[in-house]
Amino acid sequence: MEKLRESLHEAPIIDKDGYSYLVHPLSNGVPMLEPELLREVVVGVTRAADLDVDKIVAPEAMGIHIATALSLQTDIPLVVIRKRSYGLEDEVPLHKTTGYSESEMFINDIEAGDDLLIVDDLLSTGGTMASICEALDDIGANISDIVVVFRKQGESALDNTDYEVTSLLDISVDQDGVTIHD
Repeated sequence: MEKLRESLHEAPIIDKDGYSYLVHPLSNGVPMLEPELLREVVVGVTRAADLDVDKIVAPEAMGIHIATALSLQTDIPLVVIRKRSYGLEDEVPLHKTTGYSESEMFINDIEAGDDLLIVDDLLSTGGTMASICEALDDIGANISDIVVVFRKQGESALDNTDYEVTSLLDISVDQDGVTIHD
């Protein structure tokens, strides 16, 4: 995870109404995402994740490129939880609240009994992930594993749930930069 660690020390931090927001190629698409960084992350996720699943699930938007690369590497189909409704039969809406916004997301192509790996770039407040997990449970899917690239230290909406999240790196972010917790 050498490239990933280096990239964190180069990433800018911006203030969003008192929230220290990490701007990183994996989480924001800026600065430019170098293929060797994405490759290193996908290898890390492959090693960390339970890959005995039916589908990889990623929330739109910034988990998509990681999950796509993982799907190509593993031949496991990919389902993207979208930010807009397509009105498809059996589409499941969910409401999410994060540290800085509230919105709706929509699940398609997940059925009861599906074994799932959820992949995302960053677990911060846990609001998005908790909402996704609850909706997937309501569908009757089995969440086999959850893997994120970065997990911010601190309270999470997942703290009082049975969901366990594996991260490639645990971090804290403040106005002075990123600290990696080993």
